[in-house]
Amino acid sequence: MAHISNVTCSMASWKETNAGLIAVGVFEDKSLTPMATAINEASNGAFSEAIDLGDVKGKTGESHLFYVDRKRVLLLGLGKKDKFNSNAVRLAAGKVSRTAISKKIDSVAMECFCEKCEYCQSCGEGLVLGSYQFLDYKTGKDDGFELKSATVLSCDSPNIAKGAAIGNAVCFARDLGNHPGNITTPTRLAEAAKEIADEGDMKLTVFDREEFTEMGMGALAGVALGTDEPPKFIILEYMNGGDAKPKVLVGKGLTFDAGGISIKPAGKMDEMKYDMCGSATVLGTMKAIAALKPKMNIVCIVPSTENLLGGKAFKPGDILTALNGKTIEILNTDAEGRLILADGLSYASEQYDPEFILDFATLTGAVLVTLGHVAAGVMGTDESLMEKVKVSSKNSGEKVWELPLWPEFCKQIKSDIADVKNMGTPGQAGSIAAAAFLKEFVKKDIPWIHFDIAGTAWGGKTTSLDPKGSATGWGIRLVLDMLNA
Repeated sequence: MAHISNVTCSMASWKETNAGLIAVGVFEDKSLTPMATAINEASNGAFSEAIDLGDVKGKTGESHLFYVDRKRVLLLGLGKKDKFNSNAVRLAAGKVSRTAISKKIDSVAMECFCEKCEYCQSCGEGLVLGSYQFLDYKTGKDDGFELKSATVLSCDSPNIAKGAAIGNAVCFARDLGNHPGNITTPTRLAEAAKEIADEGDMKLTVFDREEFTEMGMGALAGVALGTDEPPKFIILEYMNGGDAKPKVLVGKGLTFDAGGISIKPAGKMDEMKYDMCGSATVLGTMKAIAALKPKMNIVCIVPSTENLLGGKAFKPGDILTALNGKTIEILNTDAEGRLILADGLSYASEQYDPEFILDFATLTGAVLVTLGHVAAGVMGTDESLMEKVKVSSKNSGEKVWELPLWPEFCKQIKSDIADVKNMGTPGQAGSIAAAAFLKEFVKKDIPWIHFDIAGTAWGGKTTSLDPKGSATGWGIRLVLDMLNA
């Protein structure tokens, strides 16, 4: 675990802390935060002089290192005061951790930038997320330096610890995604679910190949035919909300995707270890739930397998039957994520009376063409639920963009020889066609939103929160905000 797992609070002054790096702030209007003002006075105006010379402008992302009373002080640019919000705090906190790691400093103390502690959760999140590195397969002595501790000064808010718990859950999800396919297997996902169940007093159920095949999950069983790696259908139930309807999260757990008979090109196929990041999102959310223990009912479902080639592998032209009885014509075996989700969504619809269902999947390359690595594509059946998603997207800084799920698109996945086909019109609206397919496996009276995270789960721009070449754990903070967990 190459990240800090908790963040402490302290009312100590900057002079009293023993941290190797102290972080304070300055806004674009050149005004200093309270602790920065105190340090400026103690250093005979070192900050003011740098501002007057034009070296310090206070812009977002800017940082300057000073040395005062034998202490390292990081002066962070906080941007415009009228645009200062939770996202700005989160990014600044991440910058603190990243700077400490780059300077090989193992402890940091960050001033609380919140006048009324309204953004303290973001402090905790940012410090943990910024400390994340994936070093599990590095063996050299100089291959990594880890941050050991982080403290927020002038603060005693419990939301710091809450933010750290959420950050820790995101890092947990990142680890699941970053491990290669020979480590993060369906069995490993089931083991991770067991760890979460033990921590959060949850009920865990895991169906193996024979069990879910006998239950009628023909879509998942069909995709799993080409692999000897044991597939799993994983269910986590957290019931701490009395008689309230459960909120259901479904995550695609495709632990490696070669495309099956419709094999992918060799270039970047190694990145298909990330095809299980939907499952990482929902398991990471449950990891946070285990720590926060909110009063609600939540169910997490992960259908998990590999999609490989073999003598038994399913083929284009095959017909599979999903758990809800609908038949599926297979036109492309590389459109497999929607198949395993079909059984996950059918199970959620049949076994529970959910308040709503959210599903997360690295589902289509088309969403990357549409939205790049900037936002996830979202589609669904309930306007009020979609509005909640958009509000939480803004609160968390995890961007989404709604795509239309009009009847014209839904007609495109109708098959001539089966109920539906697993591809829409070639070259057109691929992300929407995938969502239209999934809609067939959610009961009509259940509010449902689909998140296509193929562009946001990995591969985006490196920031103070997201390290280069890493899974992001995208969506966990958005979902927790939406749940008010």
